[in-house]
Amino acid sequence: MSKKTVVITGSSRGIGRACAILFAKNNYNVIINYNKSKKLAEDLFNDLKEAGYSVDIFKADISNRFEANSLINHCIGKFGKIDVLINNAGISQNKLFTDITDDDWNEMMGTNLNGIFYTTQKALQYMLPECSGKIINISSIWGMVGGSSEVHYSTSKAAIIGMTKALAKELGPSNIQVNCIAPGVIQTDMLNGIDEDIIESLREETPLMRIGTVDDIANCALFLASDKSDFITGQVISPNGGFVI
Repeated sequence: MSKKTVVITGSSRGIGRACAILFAKNNYNVIINYNKSKKLAEDLFNDLKEAGYSVDIFKADISNRFEANSLINHCIGKFGKIDVLINNAGISQNKLFTDITDDDWNEMMGTNLNGIFYTTQKALQYMLPECSGKIINISSIWGMVGGSSEVHYSTSKAAIIGMTKALAKELGPSNIQVNCIAPGVIQTDMLNGIDEDIIESLREETPLMRIGTVDDIANCALFLASDKSDFITGQVISPNGGFVI
């Protein structure tokens, strides 16, 4: 069986990095994408390459349509196809709604929402003729229930959920599945700077009594990318330890 190919946006660290490692170990061709975290991305690429895995690396700011298109085109040029697109790249910001500037809002929507629009639209140019493909969008529990002092972030993540459901209906007849992962509180850089008392409170509010790991999300993504999920589309799966039920 030939290797499947996955593009993972924002895969130099956090959830994206965990996905890149897991998919490489599960016999995928992996395109590692980064924008600003060059050294982290190169270190990941070198580690996986030296371990014998099929990986490549490409710098692209997915909020820019030209660069997003170039990312997908690079994948096709390198591996000849794209089977799975994981739209993971995103930014966050904690700020009162009344303090959010136009630049804050536009940057949030540009990366978290427009980026998915650009990469997905380009990937579909190659998936649609094959009548095959998996698109996995990374949202957040705050896209499901809203987060105080994160209105612009929550809005972008809620929009991803709406996009996922609508696109799943549109692409279903073409045998392309579109699903969404809405992680709960996960131990990533996004928790940096948050007071340990707050993190402990979040842990206590979680029925499973722990903060999630990036591997929890990567494992979910691997399932949604696999043949085992062929009858699942338009769904929002939220690995959150019971924090939101």
